[in-house]
Amino acid sequence: MKQMTRVLPFYMTYPLPLFYEEEDTAMRDLEYLQEMYPKEASRYHKKICRLLDRFDHDGSLIYDEFPDRLAVCRMAQNMMAVICREEKEEGREIPAEKLPEITELVQVLMYNEIYRRRQTKGNGFLKF
Repeated sequence: MKQMTRVLPFYMTYPLPLFYEEEDTAMRDLEYLQEMYPKEASRYHKKICRLLDRFDHDGSLIYDEFPDRLAVCRMAQNMMAVICREEKEEGREIPAEKLPEITELVQVLMYNEIYRRRQTKGNGFLKF
């Protein structure tokens, strides 16, 4: 009687769980580095995270394959207006000469947080 050799199925030839571990490690590294933000940037980052929670749902523009640039810029402007109002209420009014720099910082932090949420939501290139 001829003995059959065992052949691995195609789906078992690629170790996908290892890719997931690498992606989780990358997200852990990102979160660790975010903890090292300067105090002011960390404060803005927390406010941006809280404000982005309103947009964190299925069908949101932050999860579009190619988010509309105008809509995202408008979202950043709205966040900046809320942040300015909150800073004024907390007694830390943003000086007019620093406003452009803070606006750019808020935009970068917002784009970074949107990217992080897109990756952890399961829309990353490795998760299918």
